Amino acid sequence: MLGAIAGDIIGSEHEFNRVQSRDFELFTAESRFTDDTVLTCAVAQAILDARAAGSTTPDYGERILDFGRRYPGRGYGGMFRRWLASDAPRPYNSFGNGSAMRVSPVGFAFDDEREVLEQARLSAIPTHDHPEGIKGAEAVALAIRLARNGAGKEVIRARIEREFGYDLQRTVEEIRPAYSFDETCQGSVPEAIVAFLDATDFESAIRNAIWLDGDADTQACIAGGIAEAAYGVPEEIEKEVRKRLPEEFVRVMDDLRTE
Repeated sequence: MLGAIAGDIIGSEHEFNRVQSRDFELFTAESRFTDDTVLTCAVAQAILDARAAGSTTPDYGERILDFGRRYPGRGYGGMFRRWLASDAPRPYNSFGNGSAMRVSPVGFAFDDEREVLEQARLSAIPTHDHPEGIKGAEAVALAIRLARNGAGKEVIRARIEREFGYDLQRTVEEIRPAYSFDETCQGSVPEAIVAFLDATDFESAIRNAIWLDGDADTQACIAGGIAEAAYGVPEEIEKEVRKRLPEEFVRVMDDLRTE
């Protein structure tokens, strides 16, 4: 999940500030964590809580609600803000990419593919219970699991295309000219996966995702999670990420890593 959080922080200042090339400064004084990081940590904490209690069913909804309420003003969408404020929060049939941006801990915490897909589904449905919202989370979690276990990029490409119907035959250069900001799973998750598939290392995956000029922080978060599984995260990037996180998030990140 470190890679996902790094992508979020690096992409944060480019969400509405388009880059003209891949040659941009990774971290600046404006680089900050957003809702992507908050909810990624919430999913991770739900997994840690369940394991501490000897349970196989993390309460993702409870932790997402808890973290979202305790870290307000981090760029949450309107429907999600209403969900946070509700006395009885219910899924709202969303197919936004929020389900995919927060799912990376699932891909790292579980090994069996069927369990990865099931946990990804469970992490999505407290809010994103639309089939496309669930599919986006499942695709990202499976890509991470495959990369973490040494699958090559062509294997990952073929599996994700076959199981989720995403078009991954494009390159970032082919996507970018006609691409625009898109917060849906179906309009941003495939492109984020392509940003990873076109990369040569962790940093280039992040640069690809931001250069697409879409939902920069979320797409870099998604690409970063998969790229971490394939390449790891460079030490200098990890240092910059840690400096920008609350102690609670650092602890959650480290605890999941040592599980």
